[in-house]
Parts: sequence; structure tokens; C-alpha cells
Amino acid sequence: MKIPTRTQGHFSKSLLLSALILALWMPQGSQAALHIQKIPEQPQKNQDLLLSVQGVPDTFQDINWYLGEETYGGTRLFTYIPELLRPQRDGSAMKQRDIVGFPNGSMLLRRAQPTDSGTYQVAITINPAWTMKAKTEVQVADPARACTPAAGAGEPPVPGPAKPRPCPLLPAGAKPLPAPGGLAPMTGKTHPRPAGQGHQGLWG
Repeated sequence: MKIPTRTQGHFSKSLLLSALILALWMPQGSQAALHIQKIPEQPQKNQDLLLSVQGVPDTFQDINWYLGEETYGGTRLFTYIPELLRPQRDGSAMKQRDIVGFPNGSMLLRRAQPTDSGTYQVAITINPAWTMKAKTEVQVADPARACTPAAGAGEPPVPGPAKPRPCPLLPAGAKPLPAPGGLAPMTGKTHPRPAGQGHQGLWG
């Protein structure tokens, strides 16, 4: 069976349109994925931390880095636009941080501090309909703080009234020390009184 030429042309255009739509949508999920590598993996205070982005396409419009769970103007660290003479534009979350952006999407945080810990997110705009995203958790350790003794350890005792000390029990067979003044020690036994003292009915 021979397909008419007009039908073949219509079929070819439909197939081309379907392939174009598929090509536009696939990179968002399966074709490409960003990955952030931390160097070093466990940064310490005052170390330089490199967040290396892998999987960046050859061409893109801009790069945005954020610090926080949400991605908006208040959490934006900087925007990197490769076409500009000064491509990096700092955002509200930059504050006093020393961060340098690179054309490959990576960023370098100089002299990282424990306050820099948190969720770092990158968003790379390929075109108005396609943005690639990735995030990673950063925890900056403070070795000096980890070695600090617990609160109260090594502090001198606070002066105050002495607490009463419990009397130790005598071991079996031990004799009690004599009481001062010639008084007989209390051993828990009852001693008879001399004649003529106390109740006469008991001692005659």
C-alpha cells in the first residue's frame, strides 16, 4: 500500500515535533544531573572550602548559589553571569563571607567558619524553561571548641559551710574509742546501776 505524499509529509512533521519536545524535556530529568563535591569533605574552621559542581553543560545563561533550605533573594549568595565583564554579583546572604565563583559553576569559600554551616544550593539556568539544580550539606568543625572542657570542670570549689560527714560503722570485733571526760561509750548495751541509785524496786 502506497502512502500519499501529503500524508507522508504530515507524518514527518508530527514525528519531528514529537522528537523536538522530547529533546527539550529529557535533560530536566534523565539526560543531565548536577552533583556537588566538597573539597575537603569535612572542612574545619579557617580552611578554604571548594564546592565543585559536576555535570554543568557547555553553555548556560547564569549560575545562582544559595545558603539555606529555600532559594530566594534573601538566601542568595551570588549570581554568576559569564557574559559580563564582572560576572559575579553578590547577593543578600553573602554578608562578610569571602566567596569566589567560577565559570564552571563551582564556588570557593575562603576561611570557612562554623557559622557558614548549612545547606548550599546551586541553580544553573540553561534557558528560560530549563534550570538545573543541586544541593549539599556543609558542616564546618571547630577543633578548638571540641577540646574545650565541659562547663564547671577544673573550677575551684565554692566556699561555704562544711557538710556533715556520716559516722563510719565499726567493723566486727573492733572496740570503740573512749569518750572524752571518762564517760563510757554508748555501745547499745544496758549497764546495771549501782545500789542505792535509781529505782530501788529494780536493784533491791
